[in-house]
Amino acid sequence: MTAQEPFVLILPFTGLWIVQNSPASRVPSHGTELFGSSHAIDFVPVDSNGRSAPRSLGSMFGTEPADAFIGFGRPILAPVSGEVVRVHDGEDDHVARRSIGAQLGYALTQRSRVREGAPGIAGNHVVIRCDGALVLLAHLRAGSVRPRLGDRVSVGEVIGECGNSGNSTEPHLHVQVSDSVEQNGRGIPLAFVAEGERFWVPRNGAIVAA
Repeated sequence: MTAQEPFVLILPFTGLWIVQNSPASRVPSHGTELFGSSHAIDFVPVDSNGRSAPRSLGSMFGTEPADAFIGFGRPILAPVSGEVVRVHDGEDDHVARRSIGAQLGYALTQRSRVREGAPGIAGNHVVIRCDGALVLLAHLRAGSVRPRLGDRVSVGEVIGECGNSGNSTEPHLHVQVSDSVEQNGRGIPLAFVAEGERFWVPRNGAIVAA
């Protein structure tokens, strides 16, 4: 891998997922470079109609339970082979917030989560070191993280489940490659293996299947 080439991963899941906050659409993808997130990408599990959960009064005016979402608990796979250099579990899966009012209130707590560091932002997460880079899989379901610190995992191995821990408004998976997951970490461009192509980065709104 040269400085100009992205770090290539396999898609770390099966089923249908819609893309949000893609670096193919803007950089920094999440509006910040903190915690090495400049080229991060989010995947939200959806059904065949592209919905993460049925609409309800909670989705319009309040909050919703995380387990009402189709992808809550869906297996998350290691996108690379390597050494597990960071594991965090035990953060609660909080309620989902799709309504504008609930999201505005949640935004006011952003600074406090940043002060908590990676656990406050990433929630339950696993970091895999591969070829000198750190691959982060974040917002995992509480109690689902399988590997332990120092374990070696193989590509495609189940490392946890999709959850709603950390800085998350509905169950989804945050994937990034960086040189560190601390506040001053620098993001590394990523891409995914695609059939018929060497690699690609899906844009916001795309539904990917694996």
